[in-house]
Amino acid sequence: MNGRFGRGCRVAAALLTLAACHSGPVRPAARPTGAPGRPSGVLTWAASAERLGTGIAGAEYRMIVHTSVGGGALRVRFTNAFGDRPLTLDDVYAGPRARGAALRPGGNHALTFGGARRITLPAGAVAWSDPLPGRVPAGTDLAVSLRTPDAVGPASGHELALQTSYLGQGGGHTAEDGGGHWTLTTGSWWYVDAVAVRPDRPATGAVAALGDSLTDGRQSTPDRDRRWPDHLARRLHAARGPVQGVADEGISGDKMLADGTGDGAGQSVLHRLDRDVLSQPGVRTVVLFAGVNDLKARTGVTAADLAAGYRQLVRRAHAAHLCVVAATISPFKGWPEWDRTAEAVRREVNRFLRKSREFDAVTDFDRTLRDPHDPERLRPDYDGGDHLHPDDRGMRALADTVDLNRLDCAR
Repeated sequence: MNGRFGRGCRVAAALLTLAACHSGPVRPAARPTGAPGRPSGVLTWAASAERLGTGIAGAEYRMIVHTSVGGGALRVRFTNAFGDRPLTLDDVYAGPRARGAALRPGGNHALTFGGARRITLPAGAVAWSDPLPGRVPAGTDLAVSLRTPDAVGPASGHELALQTSYLGQGGGHTAEDGGGHWTLTTGSWWYVDAVAVRPDRPATGAVAALGDSLTDGRQSTPDRDRRWPDHLARRLHAARGPVQGVADEGISGDKMLADGTGDGAGQSVLHRLDRDVLSQPGVRTVVLFAGVNDLKARTGVTAADLAAGYRQLVRRAHAAHLCVVAATISPFKGWPEWDRTAEAVRREVNRFLRKSREFDAVTDFDRTLRDPHDPERLRPDYDGGDHLHPDDRGMRALADTVDLNRLDCAR
């Protein structure tokens, strides 16, 4: 993590004795006994789960997430995807934030699970809460508060939130509207990976942005919702079309084909497709923007290897009646791992993407971000400073490149 978010995460990690984030063991998702399964409705927020540090018994978390589509019957999905033992959650609440860690007065409501006030998730499991009454508008900062009474072992969540969330002190504060006891901060989301609502228009769908750190928003401004999926959500809301929800399913360091092995590197796009996209409510379209980490890792991945991975994803998504929009791989000359071999593969992959008729649409992120004077590099005015990740202006340009009319196909 970079900047003050990196420092904030390290401070919180030191205070809570959290271990460094890294990829964890893989097991099929189980369903807790008595917990509701996949809900109706549509995703309004999501963040791909990865393995974080060690769970802390008695810890309290107040996570701040930002909705993309409004609606009622709000449900939250909790995850123990990377846990190696059961995880109990209790004192779970959700409500609209006012400012900082404080909620709007009277807006903090208890979440239940099959009517129960606590839930135990088996290792590898996810579970949805029961629906809450009332309506949550689009563009709301939602606070999800919870306690982990006996957590130990690997924790699940999302490392690079680019959003300040809060850690409680003293215990017993998740039901409170006020933020006075939430004095520690974290730059990660813990144990929550999706929020769904029943939209005002029943036919409303969602798009899942599936990718790596460029989709995760690295180098965009923290606490301002300036990742390209955030900008896309605002465009869709203004257009008032059939697709309104946006889920940011990007993981920094993620590859298309291979699971990560280093700190913070998660399961591959192909590995996590079911959990992060196909099992989510209301997802109608996948925007796939991945592959650069496969290239810069210097593992010998070829254009044919990546093309085969793209085709596998398309087959699985189409079998689930989802549209697939492929994005070309953006340039990264100047990044330390760039070399001529990787550049040649990138160009070959992009030619495949532009010419292939297997996708429902193609959005040319490469053309948007590349320097017209040196197409192997990012445009200087879009470069976040490391020659790989776009800044806020570049993130907005990516969102503006997406043809909104191609996000809803006949599948």
